[in-house]
Amino acid sequence: MGSLYLKRSRRISQVDPFIDLLFNCLLGFVFLFLVALLYINPESRQANIEKKAEYIISATWPELLKDDIDLWVKGPDGQIVSYLKRDAGWLHLDRDDRGVVNDTILINGEEKIDPINQEIVTIRKKHVGEYIVNLYFYDSETKDPVAVDVRIDRVNPRFERIFEKNVLLRGVDHEHTVVRLNVGADGQSETFDDLPAILTPYQLDHIPQWPN
Repeated sequence: MGSLYLKRSRRISQVDPFIDLLFNCLLGFVFLFLVALLYINPESRQANIEKKAEYIISATWPELLKDDIDLWVKGPDGQIVSYLKRDAGWLHLDRDDRGVVNDTILINGEEKIDPINQEIVTIRKKHVGEYIVNLYFYDSETKDPVAVDVRIDRVNPRFERIFEKNVLLRGVDHEHTVVRLNVGADGQSETFDDLPAILTPYQLDHIPQWPN
């Protein structure tokens, strides 16, 4: 009887370390699984954060018009966003509209034209300072002046239109300062003025200096 007890106790002592090893391995796998859940697809999570906007600036001109109008916006850090540089710090050109040139889409194998002419710039962080909003008349099919409606909407903490102005661009190479948006030190208050500024690199000697 005593020898049987010793055999059983020896067998239990041999099995116990193996069970402990399996249990520790299981704990390790569970830990790694939880860590993987926390860090799964970090790029998409980061992208969702970056897509949040504080302000939306839009420029809209008549539908189906082939003329190409561009938004240029300069932030407090001196960086300028435009079709030449779609990401500039916390500024982003969400939509570059070239009239009807890039407005053709395929629906059930048939080409359709999106009639809306609109450029959109988002400000993704509410940094204190001055944001200069310019329009530039890049190209014209009609050779006629074009009326452009410019709006600035504050998105956070709630949607509110804080600025709207209609601007007449007289012809190709006309650059116009629509507004200077100044965000106050409290991050909430805004002031506006329209002191002219040149943001594009196109104001050369042979290009007419259009008045604002």
